[in-house]
Amino acid sequence: MSPNMQGALLMVASMVSFTTNDMFIKLTAGALPLAQLLAVRGAIALVLILALSRAFGPIRFDFGRRGWFLISIRSVTEIGAAFCFLNALLNMPLPNVSAILQVLPLTVSLGAYVFLKEPLGWRRMTAILIGFVGMLLIVRPGPEGFSVWSLYAVGAVVSVTARDLVTRLMPPDLPSLGVATMNTITVALFFFLLSLTEPWVPVTADLWWLIIGSAVTIVGGYYFSVRVMRVGEIGFIAPFRYSSLITALILGWFVFGDWPDGLTLLGAAIVVGAGLFTLWRERQMRTA
Repeated sequence: MSPNMQGALLMVASMVSFTTNDMFIKLTAGALPLAQLLAVRGAIALVLILALSRAFGPIRFDFGRRGWFLISIRSVTEIGAAFCFLNALLNMPLPNVSAILQVLPLTVSLGAYVFLKEPLGWRRMTAILIGFVGMLLIVRPGPEGFSVWSLYAVGAVVSVTARDLVTRLMPPDLPSLGVATMNTITVALFFFLLSLTEPWVPVTADLWWLIIGSAVTIVGGYYFSVRVMRVGEIGFIAPFRYSSLITALILGWFVFGDWPDGLTLLGAAIVVGAGLFTLWRERQMRTA
């Protein structure tokens, strides 16, 4: 199998893992306080990561001063992303939340242009603007279509964009598993401390299985997302990120009985189309 095909399969595996994790979280249906849920999931995920380290080698934390600084900022953005995204997920249909997050390739490209001074031609800038129009069709900020939980989803987009931009600044020799471990510890610790501000709720057997399923799939998502960055061409692999929307539509329909309305599907199609054009244009620029 060629490196590009390996990368495409790893990207799909990563997106399916993350979206399946979202399904497990949503199935808890608010039976647990969010902080308690993330604290327990984080503890289980950390145990799984430590188990993985036995198979793939010891976890290294030799980040250096600059590495620790960037990891600290990345951890803050990871906390913001988890808080905003899961609040939106627990109060909105899964496909709708996923559709909003499809704007991420566009926001990362725009953020790299603004903050990292990476080149961005007028064609890709136009695609980004069209993509934002598509996102507005999904969010619908007018009095009838507006939902405050949509703002949480947009907050998740902002947080994940900041996280990815910080990740771009990290030295390439930073150990990926060590970075993932520190983020897992930071997020779990933050939400554990936050959970102490309210009473803990007893966890039933059914909830334990959902939390364990969430922990397994989130670790799978982390692992595959690290692997995918090490094989193939990014321009070829990146479009397969949109498999998360297809997964969300399937799970939302079969598990929750949710199917987006026409405007949401139109907005998602516009966002995905604009994102695919941006990725295609980037590949053209690199091969020119």
